[in-house]
Amino acid sequence: MRIDNSTGRAPTRGVITACLAFLIVVWALNFIIGKIALRHMDALTLASFRLVLAGVFMLLLYPLGLRLPAFAEAARARQQRRTWRDLWTFLYMGFFGVLVNQLCFTVGLSLTSVTHSAIIVGMAPIYTLLLAVLFRLERASLRKVLGMTLALVGVALMASDSGLHRRSPTFLGDLITLLGSLGFATYVVLGKRVASRYDALTMTTWNFVVGALLVLPLAIQRAIGLGPISHWSSIAWPGWAGMFYMALFSSSLAYLFYYWLLRYLEASQLAAFSYLLPATAAALSILLLGERGSWLELLGGALALAGVYWVEVARST
Repeated sequence: MRIDNSTGRAPTRGVITACLAFLIVVWALNFIIGKIALRHMDALTLASFRLVLAGVFMLLLYPLGLRLPAFAEAARARQQRRTWRDLWTFLYMGFFGVLVNQLCFTVGLSLTSVTHSAIIVGMAPIYTLLLAVLFRLERASLRKVLGMTLALVGVALMASDSGLHRRSPTFLGDLITLLGSLGFATYVVLGKRVASRYDALTMTTWNFVVGALLVLPLAIQRAIGLGPISHWSSIAWPGWAGMFYMALFSSSLAYLFYYWLLRYLEASQLAAFSYLLPATAAALSILLLGERGSWLELLGGALALAGVYWVEVARST
């Protein structure tokens, strides 16, 4: 199945910026909401239920999306026969981008702080750029490297002020979060290779269906462990609300936007905006969770913003 994207018109810079802003806000809130949900639900239950629910959401959104002009390409693709190559693509994309990334993110977040998790996720552009160069999808231009280096310095400053090191009591959670971040970097790079063949709605739907099926045995085991339905009421509403947010907004809708943007941005350029997550998540944690910030974290956030701007300038020149 091959989709011709040559007739499509690239979106304006304003549309791309709006989509990126949506992703940053949704994913920054994901750290806060996920941490709150973990107060009421254990990590494996939250992660497995979230993935299954996200798969259900995409199955419900898919027929609705086919009726929208924005997803006309998906309607055309639906009429074409699937091949084993398509199914293999959906399988490895769902494994790395959905199962590995989101399972490790939730489990890691339960064992570390919001700031640590955001910093580790914020370093994903480094892995993405290295993988993109390794797969010969793009070149590591001097301006792009300098921009990422500047942003990395900012993230490093935030990390140094947050106690992110090998002897930290949150080291296991940090390591699990890192594995999830590597999974997402792999998803971004592999997704760039096939972005011209698959529309965002089709790819995102299949990715989450695959992820839901892979995690379904764990979700069933956790559901059985909760006991009768009457016992489920012991989980307070913030736990269920957080799971709903993480499944619908942070998973289904955010991935739909992200894969769509992959068609118009290089993998490392899109991933570079992850550098904004530590600063945004830290600010939200101060406002919503009462965590205390520092001038060093503010400086690090400013450098991260400057680095992302430098990478964005590299895209437009």
